[in-house]
Amino acid sequence: MTVTSPSNDAVRRLTHRHADHPLRGIALIVGSTVFLACSDTLAKYLGRTLPPIEIGWIRFLVFLLIMIPVALASKESPLRSVRPKLQVLRALALVSSSVLFITSLQFLPIAEASATSFVAPLFVTALSIPLLGEHVGVRRWIATLVGLVGVLIVIRPGSAAFDPAVLLPILSAFVWALTLTLTRMISGADRAVVTMTFSALVGFITLSALVPFVWVTPSWQDIGIGLLVGLASTMGQWVVVLAYRYADASVLAPFTYSQLVWVAFLGFGVFGEVPDVWTFAGAAVIIGSGIYTAQRERLRRKQQELPSEPYPSP
Repeated sequence: MTVTSPSNDAVRRLTHRHADHPLRGIALIVGSTVFLACSDTLAKYLGRTLPPIEIGWIRFLVFLLIMIPVALASKESPLRSVRPKLQVLRALALVSSSVLFITSLQFLPIAEASATSFVAPLFVTALSIPLLGEHVGVRRWIATLVGLVGVLIVIRPGSAAFDPAVLLPILSAFVWALTLTLTRMISGADRAVVTMTFSALVGFITLSALVPFVWVTPSWQDIGIGLLVGLASTMGQWVVVLAYRYADASVLAPFTYSQLVWVAFLGFGVFGEVPDVWTFAGAAVIIGSGIYTAQRERLRRKQQELPSEPYPSP
């Protein structure tokens, strides 16, 4: 993979700031959760016949096929990155998180896996210290600990209901938090099309190296469902990118949790899964701590008069 040096225009984009249209951003982020919930549901269904790595490979193949014409239409090279090493690392984290979560869906109800994965913003708080050099106050640490209590409520370690597979969405959430943190480090330096192209290309190459070891010849139905998985996932991720052009993460964070509503509905409709009261109780604690953390971040930025969080334009 050849990576070219950034132009002066790319360097100037370091100061790029998004437009402040919070309602538009909120509408987009809620829409993205619908796409992502559909992708997860289809991936769980496909997991009945195909291994997780192969499902991930199909997802990133579709991702790459969608990105090729978008990248070709770009005025500048889609591989012209200010921070190419971080782009590659972010892409590897993204594909790892994806495969781990798909694997968890083979063992857990989709609502339980999704609820557990919502701990990701709390991991972002912890990662922001060593990677972003941020100071995390006592209140945010308390909110993080409360969120972890919510995870314990969902997974109930030591009880008969505990399934070791629940560690998979937690690990997926941690790697996803790393992806988000790296996205913030890249944010403003590279255009969205660059980040998306790196994600698609690196993810496809990585899984192409692994898929021969687990290959199962898919049926035509599997191929069709796999294409829908990749399409829904790509659309969801792209809408997330667009949402962050119009509002800060602290504004959008509470609305990302609406995904639990869609996965609970789809889990019941497709698989007959009914989340138990502990899943909803734990999810409520996790979501509450996540919303509090987002609001504390908003107040911190306002008090310190920090600029809006930048996100690269396409």
